Amino acid sequence: MRHSGITPGLRKAISALLIAWLTACGGGGDSGGGGMSSSSAPAGGVKMQVVSFGDSLSDVGTYAPIAGVVGGGRFTTNPGQVWTQDVAQYYGDTLTAAFTINLAHELKATGGLGYAQGGSTVATPANQNQFLTDVIGDIEMPVSQQISSYLSAHGSFNAGQLVFVWGGANDVLRAGSPPAADTTVQNAATTLAQLVGQIVQSGATHVVVINVPNIGLSPDGIKSSDGGANFTQLSQRFNATLNAALQANGLQGKVIVIDAYTWTTQTITNYQANGFVVSNTAQACDPSKTPHDTSLLCSPATYVTSNADQTYMFADDLHPTTRMHALFAQYVEQQIAASGLGR
Repeated sequence: MRHSGITPGLRKAISALLIAWLTACGGGGDSGGGGMSSSSAPAGGVKMQVVSFGDSLSDVGTYAPIAGVVGGGRFTTNPGQVWTQDVAQYYGDTLTAAFTINLAHELKATGGLGYAQGGSTVATPANQNQFLTDVIGDIEMPVSQQISSYLSAHGSFNAGQLVFVWGGANDVLRAGSPPAADTTVQNAATTLAQLVGQIVQSGATHVVVINVPNIGLSPDGIKSSDGGANFTQLSQRFNATLNAALQANGLQGKVIVIDAYTWTTQTITNYQANGFVVSNTAQACDPSKTPHDTSLLCSPATYVTSNADQTYMFADDLHPTTRMHALFAQYVEQQIAASGLGR
């Protein structure tokens, strides 16, 4: 999802640290999150190759070569993993970023299958998003371009792949207020359903589509003037439109739809039963210590408490902590198993 930019002074400092780090270490890379070695019987009961499209909620390290300088790398409580990495390991795979940023603020293909990128919308060009431009520039690919990039490199999908599609949160966040916002999110949801159809038509047989979470219940939502009501309403509108479009396109029976909206609402409501100490009212990454208050640059050194990645629900004002990601991964795994794939 989105965050505002970082000051030029901080960007300069990060760049200087990065140069020193590269000189000492001989190059950059993903920050943390080891993988599971291949085996004939992974925890999920079936070996699958994971492909992921979306935004920061699924980004496994697109910006890690720069963010890793300050201990960041993903939009969570680093060095923790995001849910797509957890699910990939469950099915005996290791998910790495398809593109990573370099010192020239360009995206370079790496061969990974984690196409999701922080800041991405469903189809809006990057230069209209103004997402962390002082740090990474206008480079993030919308979901439409992520899919095109995959097909350009690989040609098609196959039956041995588990394809995740989770987009739309940034479209909701940037939509503004109704009635214009309603049209914006409806168009984004309709487009996302069409992109799902493209994936299915290109050979994918195991496609998992996740709807937009209840953004109104994020710290960013509840601190807004209406207490998150607009974000909640737009999240609901996006999801209703997405479901209708999937149905209209004959895709409902061909994909697994994960209801992240209901899951986030129920998990936040019952936060203590889910092992959290702090609900959605605060964040694990200390705003006074975390560069420009974004979880992309959050590390243990900037946690509010040493175990905040496990006791808080949100890393910053929008993104889940390591524990929240892990719980969502388990939910996704259960829903996939209920569809008849694995266990």
